[in-house]
Amino acid sequence: MERKVTLKAGDMAPSFELENSDSVNIALKDFKGKNVVLYFYPKDNTPGCTTEACEFSANYDEFIAKDTVIVGISPDSPDSHTKFIQKQSLKHILLSDPQKEVAKAYGVWQVRKNYGKEYLGIVRTTFVIDKTGKISKVYKSVKAAGHALKVLSELA
Repeated sequence: MERKVTLKAGDMAPSFELENSDSVNIALKDFKGKNVVLYFYPKDNTPGCTTEACEFSANYDEFIAKDTVIVGISPDSPDSHTKFIQKQSLKHILLSDPQKEVAKAYGVWQVRKNYGKEYLGIVRTTFVIDKTGKISKVYKSVKAAGHALKVLSELA
């Protein structure tokens, strides 16, 4: 069953633990005391997802300077993430959510429409989580190009 994004600023971010590209488990609680830009994207090595990931990576040092960690989540496997990171020289963390449990918890696993067909998929969404684990901003139905700079400019 799909869910719409109902999480909003002020809500506690749902906790999670997923594998990264090295098959190491990473949990949201690992970043306590830092801001987290948590972005959900549909698929590695697709045009929009590549644009978004590369823009976040290109601005990685500016995010770090604002005490902010960037974490991307998609249903792709750790192996797929490894290839994506290597191909695009990405600097940030990518996590694998093959069962879509975290995507469902955040309400980004939804009915999508493409060329008149309906299917379930990830709706590109970004959550900014503050140092205490609360959501401070939600970006829904994100357009990939320019998104990372917008998030960076709006970080407190």
